[in-house]
Order: sequence, then C-alpha cells, then structure tokens
Amino acid sequence: MKAVLGGIGISLIVLLAWLVLLSTNHDHPAVSPGVQPTGPDTTTRGLPQLVHPMDLHGPFSFAGQSLDLANFDVRERLDLELMRNTYFHRNTLLLLKRRSRYFPTIERILREEQLPDDLKYLAAAESGLANVRSPAGARGVWQFMAPTARAYGLEVTAEVDERLHLEKATHAAAAYLREYHRQFDNWHLVAAAYNMGGPNLKKWLAKQRAEELFDLDINAETMQYLFRIVALKSILQQPEKFGYHLGADQGYPALDAYRLITVSQSVPNLGDLARAEGTTYRMLKLYNPWLVAGGLTVRPGRSYELHIPTAK
Repeated sequence: MKAVLGGIGISLIVLLAWLVLLSTNHDHPAVSPGVQPTGPDTTTRGLPQLVHPMDLHGPFSFAGQSLDLANFDVRERLDLELMRNTYFHRNTLLLLKRRSRYFPTIERILREEQLPDDLKYLAAAESGLANVRSPAGARGVWQFMAPTARAYGLEVTAEVDERLHLEKATHAAAAYLREYHRQFDNWHLVAAAYNMGGPNLKKWLAKQRAEELFDLDINAETMQYLFRIVALKSILQQPEKFGYHLGADQGYPALDAYRLITVSQSVPNLGDLARAEGTTYRMLKLYNPWLVAGGLTVRPGRSYELHIPTAK
C-alpha cells in the first residue's frame, strides 16, 4: 500500500511540474541558448507584406488627354484600377515580362500609322498581351471578333486566323482605332468604343445627353475600361514605384530571330514542313501562332509567309 501511495505522490509531483512548465512557456516558444529568432515576428499573427494606398497626385493621361482628378468620381475609379492591377501580382508580373516580346512590334506599327504610342496599353488591357480567346469568341492580342477582323482585311478560317498574327492584327487595329477617332475626335471615347462598340457608345451618349466619357453611367466594364488602361500604363512605365522589380534579362525575348519562307503550295502536315526547314512543329507554331490547324491549304494564286526560327 505504501508503495502505491508513494507512486501516486511521485506522479502528482511530475504532473504539477509539467503544468508549471506549460504555463511559463505558453506565450514564448523555446529558443535554443545563443540562437536569436529570425524572420518575421510571428507573435503579430500578420502577413509579412507592405500594402500601401495608391499615389493619385498624377498627372494621369491617355493619348495626350488628361484625366480630371479634381472630379472625385474619376479619382475613385482610377484608384480602384490602380489597386486592382498593382495587387494582382501574377497577371501584372506576366504583363511586365511580355511587354519586351510584344511592345516593340506594336510601337513600330503605331509609329508607321502615325497613331499615339499609348494605344499599346489598350492591347495590354484587352488581352494581357497574349493570344487569348474570350468567352464571346474574340481572339488575339487585340481581341478582334471574327466579323470585325474580316472587315479589316484579316483572314479567319479553320486553318488560318490572322487575329493571332501580331503584325497584321496591329495594322488592322490601327485602322479600326483611326476610324473611331474620325467619328469621336476624342481618344477617351475611342477607348470606350473599342470596348463596347461605336454604335452602342453613340446611343448612350445621346440618351444621357453626355459629351465626355466620364459623364456616362453605363455598364461596369466600359465604365472602368479607360481607367484600367491608364492604370496599366502607369504600372508598366514605372514598375518599381508599384513594387515590381525585374532585371533587364527577365522579360520574355522577342521572337525576332527568324528567316522568312514563302509557301505557295498546300502543306498537308506542318510537322513535315517544320522538319524540312530544320525546326520543330512546336517552334513553327510559336513563331506563327496564326496557323491554327495541323496543315495549310493554299488556294491557287495565294501564298503565305512563314517565320522559321534561326536561334534556339
């Protein structure tokens, strides 16, 4: 009996000592002697990040036309798009990487067409500088619908989709934007027309007796569209100001190392053509994304120029 009682007594002492140890270490994790904690202070229970409000001092403009920041509604709508795109890290970082691939070609064609350089940011807002397809069926960096693309001279078939041909699509977009500027004589309204369609925009301007884009109360996407363009312009021009730091070699390379070949006869299998030209099917498609099938039918009297990569 004494042995049992002695065992119980020892157990109680151990239990009490354990409870005391727990109470003294509950709020202070053990640290080995001589080792100092590193990294963020976990006792704050917060994320290790810096989040700042947007600097709205400006000036902010698109194609030479300033935004009226004295208008609180304009300021707040711009603020929303600056926040949305500044803290949309993956997409914004991809845009910063892609600009070195797409902007040189777009900038050159805008110069040739004598149009404002800022129109390149419209392409960034439209597609994120990628040959994407929208739920409505728009495709390419400039997001043309098929009927509009054909109206501006682009071929859209089961085998060829020139909405994905950067040079040809940019020339078509330049003609389209110039026509809208002829109609509206205002680049802010041109941007809105590109988003919702010129006839639609004219209808709402007349219905609401509005003269400026900022006076319209219409669908949310078009209401924010110009502000998205301006926000992307600000971030892409000064990424460091918004917390993005890319080295000179971290952008995606331009696909400009190629030689041209002319294809004037049908090609049943593009893989055979790629092998004959010393490249691969994958590389052929990357350099010619407008080839949307496995073969290419060439009608009598027609021919196509293909880019054949000359560097790995």
